[in-house]
Order: sequence, then C-alpha cells, then structure tokens
Amino acid sequence: MGYTKDLWTRPEETSDGKTKRVRNERWGKGKRWLACWTSPEGKEQSKAFQKKEDANRYWKSKETDKERGDYIDSKAGEKLFEDYGQRWLETRVVDPSSAIQYESKYRLHVAPTFGKRKINQIKPSEIQQWISGLRERYDTSTVRAAFLVLQGALELAVADGIIKTSPVQSKAVQVPSAPPREVEAWADERVFAVIGAHPERYRIVPVLGAACGLREGEVFGLAEEDIDFDEQVIKIRRQVKKVGRECIFALPKNDRSRIVPLPDWVADYLREYMEAFPPRPYTLPWEKVGGKPHTCRMLLRWHTDDLHVRARNFSESVWKPALVDAKVIPPAEPVKDEKPGKDGKRKTRMRYATTRKEGTHQMRHFYASVTLAEGVSIKELAEYLGHHDPGFTLRTYAHMLPCSHDRARKAIDNRMSRLPKPGSRSRDGADGP
Repeated sequence: MGYTKDLWTRPEETSDGKTKRVRNERWGKGKRWLACWTSPEGKEQSKAFQKKEDANRYWKSKETDKERGDYIDSKAGEKLFEDYGQRWLETRVVDPSSAIQYESKYRLHVAPTFGKRKINQIKPSEIQQWISGLRERYDTSTVRAAFLVLQGALELAVADGIIKTSPVQSKAVQVPSAPPREVEAWADERVFAVIGAHPERYRIVPVLGAACGLREGEVFGLAEEDIDFDEQVIKIRRQVKKVGRECIFALPKNDRSRIVPLPDWVADYLREYMEAFPPRPYTLPWEKVGGKPHTCRMLLRWHTDDLHVRARNFSESVWKPALVDAKVIPPAEPVKDEKPGKDGKRKTRMRYATTRKEGTHQMRHFYASVTLAEGVSIKELAEYLGHHDPGFTLRTYAHMLPCSHDRARKAIDNRMSRLPKPGSRSRDGADGP
C-alpha cells in the first residue's frame, strides 16, 4: 500500500510519551511531500510534490494502475527516444533494402529532432510541428516514411510499458495523405517508338514491360529456366536488387513470385533474343549481401563488363537516350553540380529533364491499359503485375476500365422491354398509367 511522506519534518517523542513532528534540516528546501508506492515487481518507487494532496493522488493512481494491469514505470519513461529508435530499427523483419531506407529516414529526419529527448516528454504538438517542417522541404513520400519510423519506435515503447499511450495517436497529429495516383498510359505509337529506339541487347526490357508487365529489376534477373514455352507462361521468381552499393538476387517486390501469361508474339521474340544473346550461368548472393550464392542462366548482361545490369546505368545510358530518340524528352543538357568536389570545383554533368512519368513503369501502365481493355479483370491484372492487393490495382487503374454504359443500357433494355411504354394500352383495354 502506498503512502505520503513529509520530507520537511521528522517524528520526535515528547516527555509525555507522545509523538510530534518537528522541523528537520530540510525544512523549506525543495518539495515537501513524497509519494511512495511499490512497483508490480516489488521495488519501492517515489516522486516528490509541492502539495500533499498531489502526492496522495499520485500514489493512489499508481496503486489503481497496478490493479488494472496498466502500471507504467515513471522513471522508465525518462529513457531517451534514441534507445527505442535504434531498438525498433534492429527488430524490423524486412528485406535489406527496406532496412537501409528505414535507417536513412531515422538518421536524417527523426533522430536530429527526437533522439536526445526523453521519450515521455514528446508531445503531439511537437510531432505536428516536425511534420510541418518536413513538408516544407521534402515530398509527401519522404514525410510519410519518416513518420512511420517515429511511429514504430513510440509504439514499441508503449508495448514495453515505457509510456502509456503514443503521442502520435493524438488527433492533433496529421500526416499528409498520399496524393491520388491516376496514371496515364502512353499511346501505342509512343510505346513502339521507345521500344524501337532501344539497342537490340536491351530491347527486352521495354518489350517484357509492355507485353508481360514485368518490372525492370525482374527483367534484369530473368533466366532461361523461368520461361515455359510449353505452358506459355513466365515464372517471375527473382529480381536484381540494389542493397547499399551492392546488388543481390531477391524475390520480386512484396516478396512473392508469380506467373504471367506468355503471348505468342513474346514467345517468338524471346526465342530470337536467346539465339542472338545466349543465356549463361550467373551468380549473385540471395536476399542479402553475403547471402547464399544463387545461380541461374540469366538472359540480360551489361555490354561493357558482362555483369548484371544496374538500374542507374540502364536509365542513364539506355532508357533516357531511347526516350530522346523517340522524342519523348529533350536531349540532355550540361548542368553544374550544386556542391563543389574535393578539388573545390563544381563538375558539369549531362542531365536529362525527366519526371516519374517518363520512367520504365510506363511500360507496365501500357500493359495494364491493353489487358483491361480486352476484358482482363482487376483481380487477374493484380496477380500478373505482382501487386499485394487488388484494391491498389483498382485505385491505380480504375479509370482505364472499359466504359460499362453501353452494357448497362443493353441489360436494362433487354429486361424491361416487356413492360408497356407510357401511353400504350394495358392488356384489359384500359388506358395505361
């Protein structure tokens, strides 16, 4: 049972055997009243207050929390946020590239503001102010990713009983929502022009994107054994993925393999491609740097060193020049680096003026638009594209679905045509309604 202790007086026995309290050496110094209680583990705990009623109220609330199972160690809440930020990062069960992204967001955006703060003193208003500051400097995806890290660390502290509730749960904390994503598919002529502008060795990337919906990393990792000409399918089982400065073989996005239809035209194309560029065994670590070696007869190799294709090299040396040739973007222009190099000089580089609307994902959007127009369902398309949720596919491509107005009109006309039209005679000869 808890109690309140007077720190400014001590008991003293009088001559008549009674006890009275007299001032001690602490009289008038510091807080007078000490709330005392024991934790669920039996450890003595205390906290000082100016007023006796506040001390009484506090230890009684601690006793109530023990009975309810809601007890929070007040001193534990004084731990620094960085303790739980680092612990959250270490306990994530994610692929290596995601772990790198989380660590980057924590180091660059979360730790500088909250790392040295006591975890029980972080207020919703401060979190909202932090979010507002990030929004002024970064795009929505960066803000949401940084918030995810902050939220995860605070939720871990709640789960461990360090704080009772997470300040991010307050209605005062408002995270910017992801902007609506309604993609626009390129016309046939543009897609064909871009494919035609690619060198023959690398033309397989836009072809398999437009004709089978593959991501570029999935094409980079496609092997001869993934193509089943008899069953007319492609088995998407790996991708080339960058982790830090290294590359690995890994499962496709969302950590799931899938099977996509192999059209006859694509099958003929792949046979000719493999005849011109015979697949050969290639080995990379599986799922993590230093992971178990994984070998497959990979289709695509980089022309200068015969190694795997890296996304940045492909983008700058192949994809963007093809966009220029297809008149999708203007030619590259010389641009000076914003920061000087080690020699104190700013280097001039050739850069292309592009946005996300000119990326290789446009080939997948083309695939979605064509298949939806021909009657493929959203559920089937989600499976072919490797989306984790058909709802995401629907939100992204709903505007590409064929208009159902004509079908709806025809269905109602067929069913309702048996009813008499206004002004016609009813069966008993009376005027119609």
